[in-house]
Amino acid sequence: MDIIKSATAGTMESSDAYVEIEPGNGKNEISVESVVWMQFGEKIRTAVEEVLNELEVENAKVRVVDRGALECVIRARVETAVLRGKGEK
Repeated sequence: MDIIKSATAGTMESSDAYVEIEPGNGKNEISVESVVWMQFGEKIRTAVEEVLNELEVENAKVRVVDRGALECVIRARVETAVLRGKGEK
């Protein structure tokens, strides 16, 4: 699945996550900023990678700003951003 345009999902509110996605440079690049990075940073990165793999995204730049969101929220925000980025939503 190709990302054809920049897209976002989520908010910067507490207990939410803000996700930006745009076409990449030949591979997936993921950056994560989180208020709980020390405890859950790698788990957040893994969740983002899993969603990208499930949706067969192989060429995207993804930025996640987490404000303490549950994993299911992060996954939903990434999925929404991907669908918007490929022009489906």
